[in-house]
Amino acid sequence: MEIPPQEAPPGPGADADADAESEEASTEAGSSSAASPPSDGRLKAAAKRVTFPSDDDIVSGAVEPKDPWRHAQNVTVDEVISAYRQACQKLNCRQIPKLLRQLQEFTDLEQRINCLDLKGEKLDYKTCEALEEVFKRLQFKVVDLEQTSLDEDGASALFDMIEYYESATHLNISFNKHIGTRGWQAAAHMMRKTSCLQYLDARNTPLLDHSAPFVARALRIRSSLTVLHLENASLSGRPLMLLATALKMNMNLRELYLADNKLNGLQDSAQLGNLLKFNCSLQILDLRNNHVLDSGLAYICEGLKEQRKGLVTLVLWNNQLTHTGMAFLGMALPHTQSLETLNLGHNPIGNEGVRNLKNGLISNRSVLRLGLASTKLTCEGAVAVAEFIAESPRLLRLDLRENEIKTGGLMALSLALKVNHSLLRLDLDREPKKEAVKSFIETQKALLAEIQNGCKRNFVLVREREEKLQLSASMPEITITAPQPLEEPGDLPAMGAQNGGPSPGPGPDSDSDSDSDGEEQEEEEEDQQDQQKDGGGADQSPSAPCPALVPSMDSLGPGDKSPPGSPSSPTEQRISVSSPGRGHKVFVVTRVESPPERPEPPIPPTFVSSPSPSPPSPPASPPSQTMDIQDPESSEAQPQPEPSQAGQPLPNGLKPEFALALPPEPSPGLEAKGGSCSLEHALHRSQGASKLEELLLEASQEAPRDTL
Repeated sequence: MEIPPQEAPPGPGADADADAESEEASTEAGSSSAASPPSDGRLKAAAKRVTFPSDDDIVSGAVEPKDPWRHAQNVTVDEVISAYRQACQKLNCRQIPKLLRQLQEFTDLEQRINCLDLKGEKLDYKTCEALEEVFKRLQFKVVDLEQTSLDEDGASALFDMIEYYESATHLNISFNKHIGTRGWQAAAHMMRKTSCLQYLDARNTPLLDHSAPFVARALRIRSSLTVLHLENASLSGRPLMLLATALKMNMNLRELYLADNKLNGLQDSAQLGNLLKFNCSLQILDLRNNHVLDSGLAYICEGLKEQRKGLVTLVLWNNQLTHTGMAFLGMALPHTQSLETLNLGHNPIGNEGVRNLKNGLISNRSVLRLGLASTKLTCEGAVAVAEFIAESPRLLRLDLRENEIKTGGLMALSLALKVNHSLLRLDLDREPKKEAVKSFIETQKALLAEIQNGCKRNFVLVREREEKLQLSASMPEITITAPQPLEEPGDLPAMGAQNGGPSPGPGPDSDSDSDSDGEEQEEEEEDQQDQQKDGGGADQSPSAPCPALVPSMDSLGPGDKSPPGSPSSPTEQRISVSSPGRGHKVFVVTRVESPPERPEPPIPPTFVSSPSPSPPSPPASPPSQTMDIQDPESSEAQPQPEPSQAGQPLPNGLKPEFALALPPEPSPGLEAKGGSCSLEHALHRSQGASKLEELLLEASQEAPRDTL
């Protein structure tokens, strides 16, 4: 009898089942006898044949994943309430009246609803399962589950729903002490998978050693959280180490709150210092009510030195810090360029601690808000704080409440506010401190009022500065020029003193001379073009342009509004705007500002009998350009061409624009004589005065004659 050939010998690990299958295969093949038994007594396995279906028959069908929002299409409030009640009946659980009231008040169901408030409601597993009928139909901005007595099962179910339906952007699970390991594991999965969750509040919810690894892994890998509250979460030790290690690689978290966790000054503070060294995206770190101590602050300060552009707010409230820790902080502050808020309240810093901190604060130049409430300061410490206030150009708020600052300290603070123009709020105790001298109590009240008035003054100044910045931002290339001086800069003070009046100085917003020279030349060229177009200056010599001193109408008082050709006061300012894309086109725009107090505007002088020397050209004009001023003797027979601006000519034939460059009319008598002598003396001192008079005379004789 012929035995069929065996194609595949059995493997070394063949067992009894393989032997049985081989026997059945050999029987189906029609063999009537088994193979010869091997030496070990076991039967030799027969050949195996495996067949596969064709490629088209491998996949028999496909099922699309369920759309989580298939129930949320054109849903109504009644449908949501009905579905929730049916789920409660099916699960045999109670309905939440607070939830039903909120559902009835919802109107716009297509957008995220502001808040779903379940605070204080007891949520067991069945109650949480019934809430799925709401979450599958509605989305919320805030879901408040504070103090809802969640257990592991209920918390796991709720977190899975919120992750699957993306139900919330802000989630509050605080004051739930029995979430347990499975609850935190579901929360970590939610943090990792939900891209819309930005805010998680887990205050007073313990995060213990066996739960911390899940949360740490979620924060390290693709977490969208920007705000994380873990106050009183029992983080000291291994949980904080895991959390800080994970956050070193997290670039999304902006605010971290770790208050009331009993963090110590050794291991915990060292982990926080390392976190600050490597994480430059964290902006707020709240460590209030811990046990950081001076030793822990030294670790944190090492990390602060690496914060070039990250940390903005550091809260060290009530951490048993003393003057020793302030020495570490004072050395770290000059290296920190982003810190704006520093809260050191309720620490026994004392006067010596403020002195250690003062130089670091002055060198820092970035701190805007400083909290020193209840830091055992006296008048001596207030003097050190006042020195910082006087040196700080950016400080906005300072808190000095609950300190023994008496008359001396208040006086130093008041004097510092007179030179500080940035501090907007200085918090002090409202009631004055007890003094040995009773009259000092009234002095304290007066100083407190003076300090508050100084803060109000700074607020008004800041608001005006912001308005000016907004105005300048809307106008490109704005420069502010002062009124034109009447003489060379060196001769102007002497001339004003001889005239018996104050010498006009540059305005407070005036630019340097180098910025105004080019603009004045552009203005003169523009005025020449305007006069040639109007026909008033067609025959005027090109070498003697007339600068058009057009004052800003808004810089005048209510009764001083006059046409541009009228005389202007020495304190007026104008704003010239160079328009980009139009060459050197110069426009004159108005600016709203309160005018300075001054006496009545000067009256243009009239010359009756004796001719007076003509005023020299402005210092910004080139020496080759001369003023077109007519001689008084020929002014009656030689009329002045009509200017482009509407205005009446002066009695002596001068153009109205020249009145802007003339000095105010001196009083009759010796003062007038002295004023004319000063002008004559100034002209003789100028280089080439006689040549200038000849050029002026020739220009006046060549000017066109029009009827007045």
